[in-house]
Amino acid sequence: MPLQACQLALGYAGEPLIKSVSFQIEPGEILAVVGHNGSGKSTLAKTLLGVIPPISGTLEWPQGRPRSIAYLGQRTEFDRRFPIRVRDLAAMGAWSRQGLFGWAKAQNQDLVEAALQRTNIAHIADQPLHVLSAGQLQRALFSRAIVQDSPLIVLDEPFTAIDQTTEADLLGLIDDWAAQGSAIILVLHDLSAVLKHCSKALLLGKNEALFGVPQEVLTPSNLVKYGYLSQSQAGWIETMYTNKEQANVTNMKGEGEAHV
Repeated sequence: MPLQACQLALGYAGEPLIKSVSFQIEPGEILAVVGHNGSGKSTLAKTLLGVIPPISGTLEWPQGRPRSIAYLGQRTEFDRRFPIRVRDLAAMGAWSRQGLFGWAKAQNQDLVEAALQRTNIAHIADQPLHVLSAGQLQRALFSRAIVQDSPLIVLDEPFTAIDQTTEADLLGLIDDWAAQGSAIILVLHDLSAVLKHCSKALLLGKNEALFGVPQEVLTPSNLVKYGYLSQSQAGWIETMYTNKEQANVTNMKGEGEAHV
């Protein structure tokens, strides 16, 4: 299920937030979407979901648009006062395949239980949503995405206001999805996580877009040019790249010595 965007102009009421963006993503790839606040990241996600139409350009689905696209929005878009339990939220992932009550089938119940185990929240499966911490709620939302089992998963800033342990666990789950052949579009601010986990990057800013591999797109000069960092903030990125390259060299040396 590859997806290709060709010269998309995105925005509202004919006013573009992004004048032209082109990118592609293949099964098993993780595409990071990076940009300053107001650069159009969430607008891009909603366009992919069909919530808002592009102003111009095309989205091409060579194998046909998937019937189900898993979406995990920002936590501010979710009302945790909705009177359901954690397991009920996870079970919603089966609705697109089985209908409103199809989740009650034994097979889907097994999927729900497995998803709760995978996200380490089986012990709170019968808790109502309003008592959950931010990290627990995010794990529950990831459980729903597991049950949905979609070929395309769109995650809009999924690590806001959660602890590092939860973020590491959920990044591991995202890696698992990619290894299983899903395509992941991940709106993210953590550049170190992008470099470690993402195969492609899309940088948005100042009505423009740049697409490619993370190491070539997310350079300090590009991050400054597209308004993501100030010039004074860009130095630590250089250090990050330098440390990553040194670690790669050390690993290669170690592998070579192991085979002597």
